[in-house]
Amino acid sequence: MNGVSEREPRSGAVVPPEEEGRTDGVPRQAAAGQPPVPGSDGSDGSDGPDGPAVRGAGVAGAFGRAVEAFTGRVLGRHQAAVVRIGFGLVWLAYLLREWPNRRVLYGDRSPWSAELAERLLGDDGAFTVLPWFGGRPWFELVYHLAVLAALAVLLGWRTRASTVLFLVTVLSLQNRDVFLGDGGDNVVHLMAVYLVFTRCAEVWSLDARRARTGRDGWTGVVLWGVLGAALTVCQCGGFSGGSLTWTGRTFPYLGWSPLFWGLWAVAGAWWVLGRLRPDGEPRAVLDALATMVHNCAMLVIAVEVVLIYATAGWYKVQGSRWQDGTALYYPLHLDYFTPWPGLSALVGSALLPVFLISYGTVIVQVAFPFTLLDRRVKNVLLAVMMLEHAGIAVVLGLPVFSLAMIAADAVFLPTGALLWAARVRRTLTGRIRRRPAP
Repeated sequence: MNGVSEREPRSGAVVPPEEEGRTDGVPRQAAAGQPPVPGSDGSDGSDGPDGPAVRGAGVAGAFGRAVEAFTGRVLGRHQAAVVRIGFGLVWLAYLLREWPNRRVLYGDRSPWSAELAERLLGDDGAFTVLPWFGGRPWFELVYHLAVLAALAVLLGWRTRASTVLFLVTVLSLQNRDVFLGDGGDNVVHLMAVYLVFTRCAEVWSLDARRARTGRDGWTGVVLWGVLGAALTVCQCGGFSGGSLTWTGRTFPYLGWSPLFWGLWAVAGAWWVLGRLRPDGEPRAVLDALATMVHNCAMLVIAVEVVLIYATAGWYKVQGSRWQDGTALYYPLHLDYFTPWPGLSALVGSALLPVFLISYGTVIVQVAFPFTLLDRRVKNVLLAVMMLEHAGIAVVLGLPVFSLAMIAADAVFLPTGALLWAARVRRTLTGRIRRRPAP
């Protein structure tokens, strides 16, 4: 499923145990004129002088292959693409849904006034660009830039720039009023940071399509220059306050300026080396570093998802409502969590399903970190959790939270399933295109 297949005889016949490793009755290695493998004579291979050395060489070889794969191969390309598409879609849908209420949520009509927001920002040092100018025009510009950035991330257009703009707009709006939203906003907040460091547009994106056609053009250069000029104005204009600083008050004691300028400089060096020396060593070094950063970011995303489920599950274990199996009963009878009163009443009236779902939720969340040791069990449990989040979105009316968690869960999806879904999509699209017009 993940690209690792078992080698079987071409004829499909099962090789008897006594014939394994033999060629015409002769052991394969002996037939090749090589010494037999330790253990081929029935011993465990540890009695000879080369036993520990062989085991040590095997461990060293496996470690070397793992390091080579981690530093030289982009891991989880399809999973990264699904995570990018998922969070771009979640944030875009949220912004469009709340477009009529945007001024009340984050703008000049918000109950959490700009003065209160600036006082809180002065205490925690969170990043946002909304206080730089204030007023409705600047807010409208930032909000609609957030819509465009989410759309660009969803489509995978110039992702090196669009993911950074996605990060800036997500932090700017969410830090304007930290009392809005639910757990889904926190997940979007975190993933917006991680996506910047991933190579999430190598498949299923406009960037990948442009790379296949070989038509790069000068759009990227123009965008790079515009963003560099905008960053220079923001850095030297004196209106960014404490947002764009070179040092921070907490670990790792770095501000946002080193991050933005570093990303901008690396993008420029990447383009220059790709034009002047595409096969040179400096470009190869940059590519290897980008691969390692991507793999580390994907690992962090996976660990983040595991921590979310583990902490949520163990906190539920300590709750009395989860212990007696009635935790789901109460939100089903609250107006805030009943977008479909009839459906909520139907589910809430069935006590046995409510009991089983409450206990099942705790068991699934606590067990998920341990299921990563077995691929098949992990896939089954992952499907159960995704279905559970879909049910939460419909029954409890928490679409942002549910879709954000489904998008985060996608980091564990098997590559084979994603490729199969892509083939099905291409088949259906081809049939639709070939269908004659009425």
